[in-house]
This record gives sequence, structure tokens and C-alpha cells, in this order.
Amino acid sequence: MSRRHELKFRAVTAFQRRIANPVNRRLPGQVLLETTGRRSGLARRTPVGGRRSGEVFWMVSEYGEKAQYVRNIQADPRVRVRIRGRWHTGTARLLPEDDARARLRTLPRFNSAAVRAFGTNLLTVRVDLDEAAGSTGSTGSDGSGSPGDADG
Repeated sequence: MSRRHELKFRAVTAFQRRIANPVNRRLPGQVLLETTGRRSGLARRTPVGGRRSGEVFWMVSEYGEKAQYVRNIQADPRVRVRIRGRWHTGTARLLPEDDARARLRTLPRFNSAAVRAFGTNLLTVRVDLDEAAGSTGSTGSDGSGSPGDADG
């Protein structure tokens, strides 16, 4: 990664981790991805943008394998996704062979624009939702989930 991309990565992730993600996790309509921290084993909830298509949820990571949630998926691909207030379990798959820029054109515009603007190493993530997808588990009393989206 070039020095410019590294500085961009550090600035954007610091902003996301300290300001944007804590606010977005509390929004009822925000899609959340819950992974298991690869070191802590704790649930980690990260606001993401993407789209459900049948029993598949698609999204694009702006920093590819540098993203903490992607590292967590590499360690344990079982995840949960909160879509429209309901939790769905599934198995995440990283698709480096997929054209992430083309995939972004099929996803919600606002998030896709941000991913294109800030991303330096785009990576498509596909979550195959379990057949009996539906409400699984619960959130904290305020619906905010865990305290961070770090690697755990």
C-alpha cells in the first residue's frame, strides 16, 4: 500500500471507529454485520452498506483484508446481519475474483459512493443467509450492540 493510501486508511478508519460507527450502530435502519472477534471471541458489530438478494447479502469492503471485520471473517466465517431490524445468521465468503467496482453499482448508492471515494483495496463479501433466516438472538437494551468494531 502506498504511503498516501496508508495515510488515507488511517484517517478514515480512525474517524469511522471513533465517530461514525458508534453513531450508526444506534440507528434502527442501519445494516449491521456481526462477526466474532478473532482474538477476544466477543461479538463485534460494524455498520455496513449492502443489499439482500434472495438468501444472499452482498457488500463491498473498502479496505479488503485490512478491514478488521474481514480479518474476523477469515478466522470465523459465521456471521449475523441485521437487515431492517431483524437478525439473520449466515456464512460470509470473501470473493477477491469478483469485480467489486461492478458490484458496487448494484448496491445502495450513498454507501457505494463512500466506498469508492475512501476505499483503496475493494473486496466483495457475500453472506449466504441460512434457510431459516429470521430473527435470531437479541441486541442490547438500547439496540446498540457491542462497544466496538475492533478486531477483538
